[in-house]
Amino acid sequence: MTTTLPERTSVHLREVEHGTDLWTLPPNGDAMVSWMHDGGGMIGWGEAARFEFTGPGQYEQAARTWSGFVSSLGGDAAGAVAFVSFSFDHRGRSVLIVPKVLVTQRDGRSRVTTVGPETPPQRSPIARPVGVRWSEGALPRARWRDAVAEAVGRLRLGELDKVVLARDLLAEADGPIDPRFLLRELAQRHPQCWTFTVDGLIGATPEMLLRRRGDQVTSRVLAGSSWSGDGEHLLDSPSYRDEHDFAVESLLTAIAPHCADVRTSGPSVLRLRNIAHLATDVSATLTSGVDLLGLTAAVHPTAAVGGTPRRAAAKLIAELEDLDRGRYAAPVGWLDASGDGELGIALRCAQLSGPRARLFAGCGIVAESDPDVEVHETDAKFAAVREALSA
Repeated sequence: MTTTLPERTSVHLREVEHGTDLWTLPPNGDAMVSWMHDGGGMIGWGEAARFEFTGPGQYEQAARTWSGFVSSLGGDAAGAVAFVSFSFDHRGRSVLIVPKVLVTQRDGRSRVTTVGPETPPQRSPIARPVGVRWSEGALPRARWRDAVAEAVGRLRLGELDKVVLARDLLAEADGPIDPRFLLRELAQRHPQCWTFTVDGLIGATPEMLLRRRGDQVTSRVLAGSSWSGDGEHLLDSPSYRDEHDFAVESLLTAIAPHCADVRTSGPSVLRLRNIAHLATDVSATLTSGVDLLGLTAAVHPTAAVGGTPRRAAAKLIAELEDLDRGRYAAPVGWLDASGDGELGIALRCAQLSGPRARLFAGCGIVAESDPDVEVHETDAKFAAVREALSA
């Protein structure tokens, strides 16, 4: 499905008062997009254009569509931004949205970009969820533990090195959940994460899949987690280090044909509100002429969200997980007209639908994994959205 623009499309820019609470600006929670980090970022609403993609080649389709849209804007293209959220695999639906109104807050300045005619927003108060109730998802806790135990057995037989298994958790409130409330809570509680929403998928991810600035590319790889203590023990654990090394190596292998001057820094311990991760930062220079979405297609899924070897992990996920991930654990973020952008991995997230929220969490499983420990790790990861909804 595609929502097209009027024949004549213009992009308007204007400054707004800096320090405005961005979460109060959208008129309601409908058709809202955002990407925030450490107090700055972007929030938008309305749909000037919307494109959906399914099947193989979604990244190539999205790249062509965005390039064509930018070309149609001519001299006005400089202010245009698209928000994207891809499905975990080609069976799902991916989306690219150009908001009608976009507010950017960065470097002491706030700017409004409007695609098409400017119309004053009809603001409404942000509503707190009421009467939130919780229930098991498609893969109940006990069944998921059994799936992890089965995966550990297969790993010990040498079928593969690592697999990532996910589970879900359901929430239902007395009325529609206001995404502005959830986003504001996530941003305030997790300033080190990238807080996002695209097409109802809302979360706070600590993992940057790919960031592009000109020919410079950076990434932050996370794998190996602990919810107890300060996380320093992760550095001394062979199993956590192995899990982390698999994830880093999968990224480096994927970008190698397209990049030079690849550098890594880590692993180090990234401490968040209720969990710690092993983290490695990667930087490189693009050499092949591939665009950001093309590089993303080569990288996703890394071992951090799928496993390794990639094909064997995908097969085991399909066999054991019994879960439609949708757009969980897939690239999410934004692109601008110059080809720059940021794509995180959709983690610590939930899909909103009226009064309902479907939360997702997953763990990397290696041969030394303890199924009971992995269950508790998913509980710790659910806490990011669960605590925000219950605030």
